[in-house]
Amino acid sequence: MTRVHNFNPGPSALPLPALERAQREMLDFEGSGMGIMEHSHRGKVYEAVHDEALSLVRSLMGVPDTHDILFLQGGATQQFAQVPMNLRADDQSADYIIGGVWGQKAVKEAKHGGLARVAHSTEDHGKFFRVSRNDELDLDPNAAFLHMTSNNTVMGTQVFDFPEPSSVPLVCDMSSDILSRKFDVSRFGLIYAGAQKNMGPSGVTVVVIEKTLVEKGRRDIPFFFQYRTQAAEKSLANTCPTFSIYMLRNVLSWLAEQGGVDGIAKTNEQKAALLYGILEERSDLFTLPVEKSSRSLMNVVWQLPTPEQDAACVAAATARGLVGLKGHRLAGGLRASLYNAVSLESVAALCEFLRAYRG
Repeated sequence: MTRVHNFNPGPSALPLPALERAQREMLDFEGSGMGIMEHSHRGKVYEAVHDEALSLVRSLMGVPDTHDILFLQGGATQQFAQVPMNLRADDQSADYIIGGVWGQKAVKEAKHGGLARVAHSTEDHGKFFRVSRNDELDLDPNAAFLHMTSNNTVMGTQVFDFPEPSSVPLVCDMSSDILSRKFDVSRFGLIYAGAQKNMGPSGVTVVVIEKTLVEKGRRDIPFFFQYRTQAAEKSLANTCPTFSIYMLRNVLSWLAEQGGVDGIAKTNEQKAALLYGILEERSDLFTLPVEKSSRSLMNVVWQLPTPEQDAACVAAATARGLVGLKGHRLAGGLRASLYNAVSLESVAALCEFLRAYRG
């Protein structure tokens, strides 16, 4: 078996030990005579896996007892609608910081059901080359919440200084950098993230929400979309995505063995520094469009002089087993996603290719 160096933006690389564990347990999970996908979500065998996954999220992220952890479906896209459905009253607006495509999609969805306003946007001729500074934010003290995206996968920007709205809950889409670095969960009213970048395969979305927001959430929306529905049932109110949660458990177990978030954060910093260093060294051919202070540690984007040269570089890299480097269709260029499961060795292989590449 030959495995490639996987730089896909999501679904993305998974740790080999987590995959090998699933391979061993696929047909017979812990002597039960069947795989975990075949177990009832209400049975004790699956429930133990579910509880372990919840416990790992809480311990690795440092989630305080003031917050619930939910395993939902629908991806971050469903949360674009579910957050305002639950947290915004009819006479309230919600604030949105726009740093990229996903922030644009979130505020667009919020406007379908009520009022939403842009507190700040860094859009520049359709592109986003930096994140907002906190002193640029125009905040409504009566807003239902302030929504932001911590890492922007398309343009390769990341927030390193989170805002502190004094009177409203801070809501954050962390789909592409959750569990990649330490932060204080208690500062956030709600965090959501699709699992398919840093936590597991597609199919499950992790929501961390302050219990007071669950309690105050609207009751005049469909029962299934109320956060309290799953909070009261440990995310087992209906058939949950059992295999996705099982794989999330495997990935988080692996992460704990790497020294947890503290350990992986050091590796992530090394990977990003190595790749950005090579791209700066090869400034004769490669351009880094993002402002240096906003450069993402998760999604590194760069360009060659023409789209044709971009495509040729992607093709040459793919032939060398370096896959997933084509930039997003809205941004062009190349992009390497350096999520937790992408090894330092894979980044070194990419850097070796880029150092020698002549176009």
